[in-house]
Amino acid sequence: LDWDYPLHLGVTEAGEGEDGRMKSAIGIGTLLADGLGDTVRVSLTEDPEFEYDPCNRLAEIAEGRLAANNAEAKARQAAVQTYKDTRDITTFARRQGALPAKDEGDAVDCSGFLNTAGSVISPVTPEMLKGSSAQYLYQDLGCKTAVGMPFKDVATTDSIFMRTVPPSSDTESQTALRRLIEVNMGVVVPAEVLEKDPLPNAVALMDLTDAIAKGGKLPEGAIRLAVTIDGSEDDETIAKVKDLQPAFAFLKPKSELSHLHSARRVFELFKSNDIETAVIHHFESNTNDANELALQVGTKIGSLLTDGNGDGIMIEQVGEEKPFSVDFLRRTSFSLLQGSRMRNTKTEFVSCPSCGRTLFDLQETTAGIQEATGHLPGVTVAVMGCIVNGPGEMADADFGYVGTLPGKVDLYYGKEVVRKSVPNAEAVDALIDLIKEYGMWKDKEEAEEDTEEVAVAVA
Repeated sequence: LDWDYPLHLGVTEAGEGEDGRMKSAIGIGTLLADGLGDTVRVSLTEDPEFEYDPCNRLAEIAEGRLAANNAEAKARQAAVQTYKDTRDITTFARRQGALPAKDEGDAVDCSGFLNTAGSVISPVTPEMLKGSSAQYLYQDLGCKTAVGMPFKDVATTDSIFMRTVPPSSDTESQTALRRLIEVNMGVVVPAEVLEKDPLPNAVALMDLTDAIAKGGKLPEGAIRLAVTIDGSEDDETIAKVKDLQPAFAFLKPKSELSHLHSARRVFELFKSNDIETAVIHHFESNTNDANELALQVGTKIGSLLTDGNGDGIMIEQVGEEKPFSVDFLRRTSFSLLQGSRMRNTKTEFVSCPSCGRTLFDLQETTAGIQEATGHLPGVTVAVMGCIVNGPGEMADADFGYVGTLPGKVDLYYGKEVVRKSVPNAEAVDALIDLIKEYGMWKDKEEAEEDTEEVAVAVA
């Protein structure tokens, strides 16, 4: 047809805060990464002036990856070894990496080290395991605790990564690690560290080339192998992953390579060699801005996950400053997975950016609904300011909260209005009742005991 019209990109009703920026980065960034898009709009449930910065930043990130206008980007793309791109843009199929299998005689169930819907691995330091700090670490990892003992929950880190481990003489820290391993949380440690001071049932991490040279031989006490792939390996080397059968592979392309194209090459080689190993994206961050982190990880990793390539994420802070807590990075990681339509760990909210037709305070109302209903994984709630675009743009939501008259809202189940003209003051409670009526409600779980009490119980 030879049409050459400008293409406008946007994610409608993305919401607010980190989630809104993450969804925008995933949706818009994925298309920009393939060279699609001429103009961009970011729609957030925030004051309009706050939409400019993430919108402009997404355009800057895309510009920095465009070979036609950027000599460094061109060099990075040229440095990636040639591969055949077999993606079918007319269909979608997610590559499903295999979970680590539990072998006879294993002391722990290694299949729990990853999650089939998408995995989160959290970097941890030895200092976090000392004394009462371990109890706070359990919370940051998303564990439930009972009498000081951690247990996995719906949004618990699947495995942890430690560049160094506490010495075997530090029995207190070793006990904290053992408790995590006992609930099937993997502990991934560089093999050279484990060779100096073994940690029972750890996952030994090696560069792929080192693992091949050693024939996959594990250090004393290690239960499984994991490998790091940096994208510079030749085709034959990557094909040998199949023989090693690691529990999973970290994918961390070298900085001199195009992250997008080198990652796609690895997945193409896995596909052509029938390699089923799970792949965890290893993303390094040196920013101290939470919004920038969401935009970067959403663009760079989200664009691969939405292509169906990848089984999880590990965000590691690099540099002298490490401003983000384990808890924050864990939640950001789960937001990435949920925004990529993988693992649901919280309620999905759809909310419009507001306009002159909005019939209630959208930001305040959305915040109240999130507080009341944000603990329902698998449920989607839409908050729309008016009936002009609201019902159509929230069509995929389970429940809708839509302004219809001044001071009144209609409540929807799917596309059907089921409560009309509910006063604003009663609408959130009415929404909760509606969710209960359709069997999708569960009460919030209260912490069994606070951290101070747990620390005393363990001492």
